[in-house]
Amino acid sequence: MKGRMWRWVLCAVAVLTLSSMASAQVELLGAGATFPYPLYSKMFDAYTKQTGVKVNYQSIGSGGGIRQLLNRTIDFAGSDAIMKDEDMAKLPGGEGLHIPMALGAVVVAYNLPELGDARLKLTPDVIADIYLGKIRWWNDERIRKINPGVDVPARGIVVVHRSDGSGTTFIFTSYLSRVSKEWKEKVGAGTAVKWPVGVGGKGNEGVSGMVKQLPGAIGYMEFNYAKQNKIPVADVMNRKGKFVAPSVESVAAAADVEMPDHARVMIVDTEAEDGYPISGFTWIIVPKEQKYEGRTFERARALVDLLWWMLHDGQAFHRELDYGPITGVALKKAEALVKSIQYDGKPIIQ
Repeated sequence: MKGRMWRWVLCAVAVLTLSSMASAQVELLGAGATFPYPLYSKMFDAYTKQTGVKVNYQSIGSGGGIRQLLNRTIDFAGSDAIMKDEDMAKLPGGEGLHIPMALGAVVVAYNLPELGDARLKLTPDVIADIYLGKIRWWNDERIRKINPGVDVPARGIVVVHRSDGSGTTFIFTSYLSRVSKEWKEKVGAGTAVKWPVGVGGKGNEGVSGMVKQLPGAIGYMEFNYAKQNKIPVADVMNRKGKFVAPSVESVAAAADVEMPDHARVMIVDTEAEDGYPISGFTWIIVPKEQKYEGRTFERARALVDLLWWMLHDGQAFHRELDYGPITGVALKKAEALVKSIQYDGKPIIQ
């Protein structure tokens, strides 16, 4: 009896060891948003060291990530934009889960060396009109009026925007469409739009690099890129008439809103008094059904384990990199979404 029991124990240990080795040999592939790339780089490095599971994430823009997910070449897409219903219908099972992983600010950065330490303030209408090409000089009367006491230089404005499909662009143009009727009618919101004026840079890296190099430039980018490159950013007037600087706290305030179970919600132009108005979630998008085209259960389980870790242990990296963590209602929604991921119609974890 004892011999049989020991053989059973040894077999069980062997199975667990082989399962762990198989998991460690998995290399998960992701691609998409540049917005969370600094965060994901740190997260995935830590996860590999803890578990042995490699995570390869390519920062190619939200649009590129969604295309690769549709082409079945990656395990997950990073996106700051909500996937279109017609695209989700093309995924296995016809459903793409949007799991919120972080909150971030899209900042309006500028290169005006004449200002020194003075911090520029901008209103929604002024930002929209700069990107519409209606305001072309920094010393325009409307800019000077909202910046009393600041010696704004008589320098031409160089508008910089994204040249690639981008969730950062989706957040920024969604904001402009909320605050400017003219922008909504003439340009609209999307991961890529027909820009009225300006020059394009690829990725948050490209935009931040161009703004830093071009005196007089203005550009939108994820907060961390501006901070790392030491580019000044504007305080932006929110819906309550308050000029708010981007920060972990002001982004968290913007996200203090009701949230549907599917978590596909925009938080731009928030009504929160202390909320930064150009804020957004960044999501990991995965097919709800994981059994497709020869995909193994072990690979699907490795993906679910990664997502669960990102929502819990991985949240420790957010604040040091100026991203808002997923907490409260948003965390509960995200956990429920991860638990709903299936393999052959059955939940992978309970």
